[in-house]
Amino acid sequence: MRILVSNDDGYFSPGISALAERLRPLGEVTVVAPERDRSGASNSLTLDRPLYLRKAPSGFFYVNGTPTDCVHLAVTGMLEHLPDVVVSGINHGANMGDDTIYSGTVAAATEGYLLGIPSIAVSLTGKPGTHLATAAAVAARLVERIVRERPAQPVLLNVNVPDLPEAEIRGMDVTRLGKRHRAEPVIKVQTPRGEPAYWVGAAGSEQDAGPGTDFHAIAAGRVSVTPLQIDLTHHAQTGLVRAWLGK
Repeated sequence: MRILVSNDDGYFSPGISALAERLRPLGEVTVVAPERDRSGASNSLTLDRPLYLRKAPSGFFYVNGTPTDCVHLAVTGMLEHLPDVVVSGINHGANMGDDTIYSGTVAAATEGYLLGIPSIAVSLTGKPGTHLATAAAVAARLVERIVRERPAQPVLLNVNVPDLPEAEIRGMDVTRLGKRHRAEPVIKVQTPRGEPAYWVGAAGSEQDAGPGTDFHAIAAGRVSVTPLQIDLTHHAQTGLVRAWLGK
């Protein structure tokens, strides 16, 4: 089995080290990750400058680009064979609800999915994240299942794991994305030179966190597994837009 591992926290992150170590008994693991923290990079692809691929003493490869760049470069230009699965993580902090739109962790997995490879994004919901081994064990279990029972079509799974010892995890739920309230306003500050600057505000609190959502599963001490898709078409509004256009 060939496994490509990436993340958005950078190749030096404890999360990616824990993940790679746990996956190595399952097959050939290649790590290609950003050279620095690129949290919140979403699905951005670098098109205005060249990318460089370098190897760290750990054996991990790192790229001067985004999580999407890392997976795209690895699959389309670096690896001799397609990976059987792409695993992104372990992210330090949850990627639930609206977070998935901005998440570099989810973006790395999404790129694998778009390239036709079953892909998993794994996040540990606590910060700084004490129980990386728990999230790594969950990831390994899902990788084994995907390879053993390979789906007819590639899957994209967004996995959030409670920051608990593995023995205290109460199970795994298939969930849907919840929704947050509107984000907090930006915070205006002043630089030492008297120029205005702005910090992006904190994410909003949970708005839709009822049964069936990723938020609900995590609150119950259970792993949330959300299958994602990339079709952004709002099918319920096609009739409205047709009416606007006189169609």
